[in-house]
Amino acid sequence: MKKITTESLFELKNVSQPVVWKDTIFYLETQIDKKENLYRTGIKSLNHLTKQRLNWGDTGSVNAAIKISPNNKWLSYLSNGTTDKKMQLMVMPLDGGSPIQLTEEKEGVSTYYWSSTGSSIYYQTSAELELEEELSGDKKDSKKEESDKLPEATIITNLTYKLDGAGLLPENQQYHVKKVDIATKNSHTILTRKESFALNYVAKDESYLIYADELDPDDEWDYGATVYWYDIATKESHSLTTSIPQGSFGFGAMSPKEDYLLLVGNDFEYAFVTQNKLYGYDLISHQLTCLTAKQDIEIGDVLVGDFQQQAAGIDPIWLNEEEYLFSTTEHGKIKLYKGNRSAETSTLFDEPMHLTDGSLIPNSQTIVVTYSTTTKPSGLGFIDLETGNLEAVYNPNESFEKEHTIVEPEMFWYKGADDWDIQGWYLAPLEKAASHPAVLYIHGGPQVSYGETFFHEMQTLAAKGYGVIMLNPRGGNGYGQQFVASILGDYGNKDFEDLMLGTDAVLDVHPEINQEEVYVAGGSYGGFMTNWIVGHTDRFKAAVTQRSISNWISFYGTSDIGPFFVKFQLQHELDDVEKLWEMSPLAHAHKAKTPILVMHSDEDLRCPKEQGEQFYVAMKRQDVDTQFMTFPKSSHGLSRNGLPNLRIQRLKAVLNWFETH
Repeated sequence: MKKITTESLFELKNVSQPVVWKDTIFYLETQIDKKENLYRTGIKSLNHLTKQRLNWGDTGSVNAAIKISPNNKWLSYLSNGTTDKKMQLMVMPLDGGSPIQLTEEKEGVSTYYWSSTGSSIYYQTSAELELEEELSGDKKDSKKEESDKLPEATIITNLTYKLDGAGLLPENQQYHVKKVDIATKNSHTILTRKESFALNYVAKDESYLIYADELDPDDEWDYGATVYWYDIATKESHSLTTSIPQGSFGFGAMSPKEDYLLLVGNDFEYAFVTQNKLYGYDLISHQLTCLTAKQDIEIGDVLVGDFQQQAAGIDPIWLNEEEYLFSTTEHGKIKLYKGNRSAETSTLFDEPMHLTDGSLIPNSQTIVVTYSTTTKPSGLGFIDLETGNLEAVYNPNESFEKEHTIVEPEMFWYKGADDWDIQGWYLAPLEKAASHPAVLYIHGGPQVSYGETFFHEMQTLAAKGYGVIMLNPRGGNGYGQQFVASILGDYGNKDFEDLMLGTDAVLDVHPEINQEEVYVAGGSYGGFMTNWIVGHTDRFKAAVTQRSISNWISFYGTSDIGPFFVKFQLQHELDDVEKLWEMSPLAHAHKAKTPILVMHSDEDLRCPKEQGEQFYVAMKRQDVDTQFMTFPKSSHGLSRNGLPNLRIQRLKAVLNWFETH
């Protein structure tokens, strides 16, 4: 049997976004193209009776957002397989035929929604305002080649002016919903706004739209979101969540009769870390009701991993006029529940796995899902909602799994600070040894959690002879509201204790781990905690900090979410720099002795590169063995969806740092 290596990333495939038409399952399949250094996502189909597999619409490197038209005539999707390489709207006849490109938008198409008849599609796009063209009608000067233009200054007036993964946000942009006719390909604009928003639903009679937007677009310091009803005829809109004025809400699902709307959101009682709950909005009485008020659970998927691509999670789904399905993250796994309008719920599916996507098979009690486990990278299957049984129908990595050994982690619980129950997983080294090293690997967020999902990096470490300790300390999600809110304004205290006690617990149970060869690593919040750890203990032999935070004061003004994160998470503003400094790893860097590799992406706007730079220089000042490694053309998500060659370089550098220390 072969070992998993860094290069295994190029062999593995994942599936996502399944939909069913007759006996055929359409789904996305993603694999890394090593030669082209990109991710290729193609549309595939599987006849679950004959097992015949076909390729659909592979015209570009990314083909996504697949849907079946309501009249069952078309397969629709977004593709970059166009002359401009922008994501454009495509349709393909289900009974056979070539793809038809419906749009040629300069900025591409972001989302779309079918009309109930299947004769047209509503889609979202944006466009830069060209005021001079509008005033003069003269477009001669607007089409100059970029090479002919002199550099110009950028003027910024908005508080939120940049976004990780996107860069600087344009201030002269308009955002549109347009409608395109399938037969003629003619389109016209339905709605235009100055702010970016998300189209969620189109009424069956096409009299209104539902979209999500900021709670108060005119107040840039206000945080939150709401769902709007937009009357197409009158061009008027109104929020559906005014009864919870400070909340943050998103669209869930519209009932078949269009009289009841499911929303996912919260009342912002605990700011960023308020658990999302399921709400029902009665479109007749206009009452907003929390449907999961009695349950201390988080709606949706907050499991962290490094392998899944193009996965959207399982949104609420109506099973009939009264009942619906929804997913939650609990104790490191995704559970499915059935609920009704009376707020009664029951468990439908509870197995140790990560359900990454799913959709209901029409007129049935079965959903088609994609899923992952700690030892299965990705799979496609059916879940019978009456029995709770999962039937596997396709494994894209069947050959790989037969040829490679994958370590099955050991799930465990231990007592953390204040005697709290904390969950963790331990991957033993692939090859048994009387004495071996181990790595405490700390997740980001912190409002996410490790769980029952495949992790390529952890499997690679285990194959290299390391035990891997994965813990869910307080501050993570999936363990109730008190658990996730417990570190507000108190980073680096009880969460630090949880991590140290968890490491002790694993070492006690596994005496084969050499206590003199225990390493620590983490990214984002895990990078913050790695920086914090080396300033508070010398117990680890070496450390790797990635996309980290070292200074909350500078983070406030340089991160794309800095002002909001510092205010709501740390519960201090710039008028209390003493407290912010006390919670900053940089303030404790003078006590650090642990050799540390500092890694950062050049285009990380979530935890800007200056955070890594500051900590690296502090380590140099302390004469600590250190290196600073940066990655071009990379943002905060490098380890999950960055350029493939750089992902490999990053992981090899982590392994090399441990091996040489």
